[in-house]
Parts: sequence; structure tokens; C-alpha cells
Amino acid sequence: MKSGGPESGAVTGVGSAAGGGVNLLALRSHNSALVLDLLRTAGADGISRLELAERTGLTPQAVSKITARLRDDGLVTEAGRRASTGGKPATVLRLVPEAGHAVGLHLDRDELRAVLVDLTGAVVGERRASLDLGAGAEAVLGAVAREAEALVGGGGSVLGVGVALPGPLDHTSGVLHRVTGFPEWDGFPLRDALARRLGVAVAVDKDTNAAALGLAVGGERGSFAYLHLGTGLGAGLVIGGAVHRGARTGAGEFGHQVVQLDGPLCGCGNRGCVEALCLAAVARGDLAEAARVLGTGAGNLVALLDIDFVLLGGRTVTTAPEPFVRGVRAVLDERARRVGEPPVPVRAAAGEVAEGAAQLVLAPLFGRADA
Repeated sequence: MKSGGPESGAVTGVGSAAGGGVNLLALRSHNSALVLDLLRTAGADGISRLELAERTGLTPQAVSKITARLRDDGLVTEAGRRASTGGKPATVLRLVPEAGHAVGLHLDRDELRAVLVDLTGAVVGERRASLDLGAGAEAVLGAVAREAEALVGGGGSVLGVGVALPGPLDHTSGVLHRVTGFPEWDGFPLRDALARRLGVAVAVDKDTNAAALGLAVGGERGSFAYLHLGTGLGAGLVIGGAVHRGARTGAGEFGHQVVQLDGPLCGCGNRGCVEALCLAAVARGDLAEAARVLGTGAGNLVALLDIDFVLLGGRTVTTAPEPFVRGVRAVLDERARRVGEPPVPVRAAAGEVAEGAAQLVLAPLFGRADA
């Protein structure tokens, strides 16, 4: 896999392309990130240097230096001219989406989904494969390497690989903890092992956090909870526009809140967890009950964090979104009536985990590491 250097797990390596390359170390400047983010959000229409100066608070001279460097790196190009209120027409600049790419990997308990995205986050390649997360590190790393290499195909500039999988795990060090149902992963340094295998910078996070990051970068504003129901159940929390991972990056273990003291045994060792009750209802085809349980857990989050809205995702939800949205909304609406508060909106999430995993690599380039 092409890259300019495997800086073991730090998403600040150098992505190289056949025509020269992009030095990511030169992009670590906060001001450069501000400019890049505005160019990204401006889209194909572009933005002028004067507008960049006005929106960033930087001087026109500083903007000119930054954009000149970005043009030299191949990240920015001219997009025509725009009439101005006085003087000569202003040159408009735009981001070059194909100047860099990131790989996003979603490792579920039984499936691997890989995407290749450009600098705007648009998916330009995708692969799926079956996966057994319990098959051992060597088998899983081999499957990941095969899919990532096949996706990239040896071409283009790859800035890094973002990996999302069930937690708990340490996002900062990229070390897995006791993944529910797969205790053999406890203490495994996934980030560094993959960086060595792939020869590219790697970032690792929980699937829920990656999805939440992707949603926030993609335009979701405010404070929200992303609830992911698939082979397990977890939450990604965005508070005040930033992903909340907690002091030990362990926040969001939503599925293992106990709501029934004498309930069924959960894979985590507790009884009556939201995850165990939810998955049991799904297994017997009772989606209304699964949604009611999910709504009960969501109500606890709303009461605790006073979030603005709730987003639902994961393969179980995307297969039948309406029963889950309707059921969770009913529980939250009933709670709102009891406490005399406005109801918290509930809707299906627009993004997926693999795209969010790619943002673990891209978001820092645009000054949005925590969205």
C-alpha cells in the first residue's frame, strides 16, 4: 500500500503519489487546516482568497502564503474567476479531491467492509468480505491487509487507514480491550500491528465513535447520540460538536447499561443489559420490543446528557428503520410528556461506519479531529 512512511499509528505520515506527493507534516498548521476545511466545504464552486481571509480572521498575506503552499502540494487549484465589487475579478480556489485518499475499514464480528474515499469523503471504491473476529489476530490481520491492498490497487495517494470495530478499546494507543464475546483480543496492539503490516499510518477507534465522527463531519450539528444496533449495541456521543470518548476513551458502552436486574445473561457478564435484551428481541423477530428496549436506553441517555437528538444506525436498523425510529420515538415522546420537556427528535442516520473510519484519517487534516 502506497504511503510515504509508516509512523506507527500517528495519522501524520506522508502520503506519496506518482506525481510528487503530499507532505502531511506540512499540513499540521492550525491555519492551514482552517483554510483546507473552508475549501472542502465550498465544494466545486470554490472560494476566493478574500473570503478565506474574512472567514478565518487571517490576513490576506497569510492566506496567500498558505494557499500557495497548498497549490504547490497539489491539494488546491484554481476554479475560475468571480466578479468582485471593485477592482479586478477575484480568483476562486477549490480543493482537489483526488489529491489524497484514505481507507476506512469496519471490522464487524462477522463481516469486513472497506471503502476508499477522496479528500471530500466521497466513496470512490468499496469492498466487502466475510470475517470471523474470533479467528485470531493473524487471520484477521491477513484479511484486512488483503482487502485494503485490493481496494487501493497500488495507485493514488493513500494518507492512512482508519479502522473501526467493536469496543471497548483505547483510541489513543490503538490497543484493544476485552471486546465483548472475544476476550482473546484483550491487550492486542491493533493499530501498531496493522501499521507494520500495511506500511501506512493507522488510526483505530470504536465503530460507534467512527460513525459519530463521520456524521459530525458530514454536517450533523449540536449534541447527539448515535446508537448502533448490529451484531452488538453501542453508542457514539457527540457533545457540543465534538466526539466524546472519555478520559480513558471508554465512553459509549451504551449496550451494557443494566435495565433488568434479573434479566438474561449478557456477553459482558452482567444480566439484563440493553444489548442482551435488544438482540434477544431481534432474534425472535419482535422488532417492536427491540425498539422499546432501545428507546428505554436512549431515554437514560437523554436524561443524563440532555442531548439534542438521537440517530439510529447499524445493519439491524438499516434493514428495517421505520419500526426502530417509530418505537424509540414513542418512548422518548412519552418521557418528554412526563417531565414536561420538548420531545427529542429521533431519525435514522445517514452515514455508515466505514466512511466514519476514513474520517479518522481525514478529519485531522481539516482541523476536525473531534469534529
